[in-house]
Amino acid sequence: MKKTFVLLVALLISGTLFCQAVSGLDSVLRVRKMQKDSTLRVMAHADSVKVEKEFADKLKWDKINALLVYPLLNGGQYSGIIPVKDPTEIPDPGLDYKLLFELTANNPDSASAEINAGLTEVARIINLHIASGIPAKKIFPVIVVHAAALNAITGNEYYKKHYKLENPNLKLIGDLTAAGARFIACGQAMNFFNIKKEELLPLVKVSLTAQTALSSYQLRGYVKYVLQ
Repeated sequence: MKKTFVLLVALLISGTLFCQAVSGLDSVLRVRKMQKDSTLRVMAHADSVKVEKEFADKLKWDKINALLVYPLLNGGQYSGIIPVKDPTEIPDPGLDYKLLFELTANNPDSASAEINAGLTEVARIINLHIASGIPAKKIFPVIVVHAAALNAITGNEYYKKHYKLENPNLKLIGDLTAAGARFIACGQAMNFFNIKKEELLPLVKVSLTAQTALSSYQLRGYVKYVLQ
């Protein structure tokens, strides 16, 4: 009888503990579900905000794209400019506009099929000068290329070896050269990135270093633009 009583008490205690454990687990699961639901609501809201922003940006760019013109060079969407009606600050069209560009950045691999963003910006700046009434013959661009941007001025054979596609910059480089642009590669960077002279486009000049090319042209009155 005593053993039966002890066994019964033990079973009651075990049952109580089991119920408490189940209740505690149920509470934990409810809390976790609430946290998950809350997190999902935050994520859904964040996604809706992102979608709304992207949609607004698209509408904005669609509107801008409809206005863009390309007075001399088309180096992609971002090389276009928006005409401004009746500007009151007019540059002197009789001056020589000596423009020095320092190009260092290469497109990420995911954008290797696109025109180098720095070259697109060169085209945009030249277009801005043309749109401001400066004759193309009064614009003298010099583009000094070093660091990873050297990839943009290589021939198709080198570009195919590294990116499995043809160099998308060739047409714009040709158009820039036809517009009087001079391309200069940094010999130090060529050695660092193991790019041989014959792997560059034939039109590219090679300097011992980009730094002396930059200082030399600035001392000759060129206005320097640093491209990202």
